[in-house]
Parts: sequence; C-alpha cells; structure tokens
Amino acid sequence: MSALTHYLLINLVQVAFLLIFAPLLEGVLVRLEEIIQGKRGPSIFQPYRDVAKLFAKDEIIPAQSTWIFRFAPLIHFAMPIFVALLIPVLTAYPLFFAFMGEMVAVGFFFALSGFFVALAAMDTGNVYGSMGASRTRMVGFLAEPVFIMVFFSVSYVANSTIPYAVNAAWAESWASMLQPAHLLVIVAFLMLILADEGRIPVDSASGKVEIAMIGHSKTLEYSGTGAALMKWGGAMKFMVLLIVFLNVLVTPWGLAATTAWSDVFFAIPKVLAKIFAFIVVLAVIEMSLAKLRLFRISEFLATAFVLCLFAMSVRLVGIGI
Repeated sequence: MSALTHYLLINLVQVAFLLIFAPLLEGVLVRLEEIIQGKRGPSIFQPYRDVAKLFAKDEIIPAQSTWIFRFAPLIHFAMPIFVALLIPVLTAYPLFFAFMGEMVAVGFFFALSGFFVALAAMDTGNVYGSMGASRTRMVGFLAEPVFIMVFFSVSYVANSTIPYAVNAAWAESWASMLQPAHLLVIVAFLMLILADEGRIPVDSASGKVEIAMIGHSKTLEYSGTGAALMKWGGAMKFMVLLIVFLNVLVTPWGLAATTAWSDVFFAIPKVLAKIFAFIVVLAVIEMSLAKLRLFRISEFLATAFVLCLFAMSVRLVGIGI
C-alpha cells in the first residue's frame, strides 16, 4: 500500500470517528445537564434514535421555498466533515488534505454553513423561522468575526496557520502552554464555544417554546432527511469545535505519532476521554452561569474579541523584548 493511499484511509477513519461519535457527545452533554438539574434525563443514545427516526420519515418541503431550503442541510452536514480533513483529529502528523486550508479558513467554513442555514430559515416564510434566523444572525454577526479573530490569533501566537503545525508548536513543552498569549486565546475560544453553540443561558438550549427559541427555530420547517442532516450536522460542528479547542490548544497530546493502525485506533479512546472530560466542565459552566438578557450577548462576545487583541499584543511585546 502506498503512503498516499494509507493517508487517505486514515483520513476516512477520522471522518468516520466524527460521524459516529458526534451524536454521542450531544447525548452525554444533555444527560449531564439534566443530572445537574436533579432530573433523570434521556438516554445518551437518544440522538442516534432521533436521527434514525428522522431518516425513516417522509420529507415535506414548503411550497414557497427555493433551492436554498433544500441545499442548506447538505451544506450544514458537509462543512464539519470538510473541516475534519484539515485539523488533527486523531493524528499529530499532517494527512493528505492538511495543507488545503488553514486556521482562518476553518472559521470561514463555519460562517458559510451558518449563513446558508439562516437563509433557509427565512426562505420558508415561517414567522418563527425568520425570528430565529434574525436572532441567530445577530449572534452570528458577533461570533463569526470572533471565530476568525480567534483562529488568526492562534496562528499568530503559534507562528503558523496550519492546524497541525499549531498543534506541534504547543506540544513541544509545558512552557509554551503557559504563555500569557496562549492562555488568553484559550479563554476567548471557550467563550466562543459557549456563545456559538447556544450555551450562554439566554434561553434554554433544550427549550421548545417558539417565541423564545434561537437555535431550534431555524429548523422548524425541516422534516425527514433534511431534519436528520441538520441535527447530525449540528452535533458534528460541536464536536469539531471541541476537537480544535482540545487537540490544538488545550491538550495537544494523545494523538497518533506514527502511521501504524494500532497507534491510530489507540488514539480514539484518548481523544474521546479528553472530550468527555471537557463536556463535564462545559455542563457545569453552563448550569452555573446566571441567565443573561439577549442583547448582553454582544458584550460577552466583545470580551472574547478583546481577549484575542490582548493575546496578539502580548505576543508582540514578547517578541519585542
């Protein structure tokens, strides 16, 4: 087997890892949040059942919708997979597609997905969908510049724009992990994850009241395959964000260092252990934050943006010294 074929197969393993375990992460997080609130909560495998049930149902498309409504679930589903080809999911060494995009491009792909989903919500003519899309775009217009700024800051601090090179830069020593600029970027990225994934307690992420929903209202008109792709794609986007946060910034260790299949498959439980440990922390943070007003999100994300500026300023001062 040639080296190119071997790398392509490892890429497929990384994509399969994302497809298989993304719904599980969502199920574990929901279950933890219910337990913290003193409830029993659904099974951690409930997202798998929901996706399977939706794929088995007929799809109903609004008569007044256009091609945007039909293609938005495919774009939303495909973007996390494409990003997974660019970032260190299971391996510490670059694979076949590693140099086709950099850290800033990752933020652009997520912004593109959110743009089409918001357009699809307004394309149906449903008043609740338009309301949810407008609220989501309000958050998106604030979050997406921070996305790009965070990834730019990470690249600037690590002196590289390639995710694998950034991972290698942080994995060199503990001293590099404790740089002030690095710690500031970590805090900014954590705030971004909370905002972009609806974890800021403006409204319950599991709420179903149409007038108050932000995230769920965008997908009210979807059914069948379209709803399944939207749900699965959202879970994959969440997992990709956690992978970038953990494998590139916080804990850039535990990845496969060789191309041996045993090393690659042994990296799967180590990466999952890191993600599950962070999910516990994320659930505690979300359940501990006081409820915010909707328009306070701008202040929350502005703080993340300023932290990125501070990170680059600290890096510039360090280089000057």
